[in-house]
Amino acid sequence: MTMQENLDSWKDSERTVRARLSASGTAPREKVFGMTGMEVFQAIFAGDLPPPPIGETMDFIPIHMEPGIAIFQGKPQLRHYNPLGTVHGGWYCTLLDSALGCAVHTTLSAGKGYTTLELKVNMLRALTDAVPLVRAEGKVIHAGRQVATAEGRIVGPDGKIYAHATTTCMIFDTTSNNDR
Repeated sequence: MTMQENLDSWKDSERTVRARLSASGTAPREKVFGMTGMEVFQAIFAGDLPPPPIGETMDFIPIHMEPGIAIFQGKPQLRHYNPLGTVHGGWYCTLLDSALGCAVHTTLSAGKGYTTLELKVNMLRALTDAVPLVRAEGKVIHAGRQVATAEGRIVGPDGKIYAHATTTCMIFDTTSNNDR
């Protein structure tokens, strides 16, 4: 596909997803923890659960989930800039943390949660508001009983890689009395 065909396809995907998403807010933890990771994302895409509010804050949305894979899409904007006139590294990190973490989340059974223990990001080229859209694609490398790892990248519709990352996540039982 050409860059323009990719961009048009990405915009169509975003319109389709946005039409199904419910209003903002947060899902009750007890409801989310009673579902498998894939059930959570199916409910989000069906509009039965709201997407996480961080997406609204950072201008990105989930586009696709399947077991072990998560794709988010966003538009770098002027409000994400650092003092040097490019998108702040925190935007890259937040987008990648979402894609990588949600890729792990898709593998979890009901009653399991996760948290990021480590996130390693390499930023390869600057993002500006001139870049029409980017996608963060996360893929699980390993999902064990207590630890999961994933890798991912931020790519543009032209195929350019803007950043790549790895994560280590801790898997935990959400029915435990331990404070998290």
